[in-house]
Amino acid sequence: MIRVSVIIPTFRRPESFRRAALSVFAQAGVDGVELIAVDNSPEGSALEVFRALDRDAPIPFRWMHEPRPGVAHARNAALPYARGEFIAWLDDDEEAPAHWLAALVAVRRETGAQSVFGPVRAQAPQAGRHAAFFERLYSRAGPSASGPIAQNYGIGNSLQPRALFSLNEFDVAANETGGEDDALFASWREAGATFAWAAEAAVTEHVGHERSRLAHGLKRAFAYGQGPCETAWAARDFAALARHMIVGAGQAAAYGMLTALIVVVSRGRALSSLDRAARGAGKVFWFFEQRFYGAALTARD
Repeated sequence: MIRVSVIIPTFRRPESFRRAALSVFAQAGVDGVELIAVDNSPEGSALEVFRALDRDAPIPFRWMHEPRPGVAHARNAALPYARGEFIAWLDDDEEAPAHWLAALVAVRRETGAQSVFGPVRAQAPQAGRHAAFFERLYSRAGPSASGPIAQNYGIGNSLQPRALFSLNEFDVAANETGGEDDALFASWREAGATFAWAAEAAVTEHVGHERSRLAHGLKRAFAYGQGPCETAWAARDFAALARHMIVGAGQAAAYGMLTALIVVVSRGRALSSLDRAARGAGKVFWFFEQRFYGAALTARD
C-alpha cells in the first residue's frame, strides 16, 4: 500500500534532480513511499537520469515527460500518477534528510491540517562573500515549534492529502511567473482548510549559479513583495491592497535611502537593505508581471 507519493518536477537540472531523488530513496520511518518525477524540459534533459535511477530504485519510481514548459503543467501532469494517501512535494534543487517525510506525516497526524509545510535552508557557497544574502533570500523560516499556523507557504517541502487535488489543479496561467500554488491554497482556505508547520522537516536548497546573481536575486525579492498584493487583488480585498501598497512605498523609500548610505561601509548590510527595498517596490508595482520560468528556457542554472 502506497501511503506517500513524493512528486519532484524538474527542469534542466538532471544532476540536481538525482541528488533530490536519492534523498527520497533514503527516507526512513514511513512505509509505503513512492517517487514520481516529471521532466518538464522540451528536450527531456533528465530522462537518462530517470532511466538510470529506475534500474536500482529501492521504492516504486514512476516518471514521465511533460514537454510543455511550465511548472503548473508539470505538477498537474504528475498528479494522476500518484497512488498515495498523501502527496509530498520536493523541488529538484532540494535535498531531504532521512527523517523528512516522517516529520511531515507526524505533524499531519497530530494536527489534522490539510497542508503541512517545513523549513527550507538554502546553501549558496558559489556566491562567495555574498553567500549569506542569497541563503537568506531563498531560505524559508517559520515557527520554532511544530503546530497549527494561519498562513500557507509555497508548495515545495509540503504535504497534503491526495484527495484535495481532485477539487482543482495548479493554475497554468502562472506557468512563467510562479505562484501557481497561490490560487490553490486560497481556494482551500476559503473552503475551511487548515495549515500546519513541521519544524523538524527542514530540507536543504542548493542554489545554482544563475540564481546567485544579484539581478536574479533582486528580481526574486521584488516578486516576493508582489505576493501579498496579488493575493489581495484576487480576493478583491481593496482595503488590504491599498494597505500593502502604502507599506511597500514606505519600505522602498526607507530601505532605498539606507542602502545608499551604508553601501560604502558594508556591502553585505547594503545587500540586505536593498533586498527589503526591492520587496517594498514589489508591493507598489504588484501589477508588473515577472517571468521566471520562461527565462529558464534560454538559461542554465
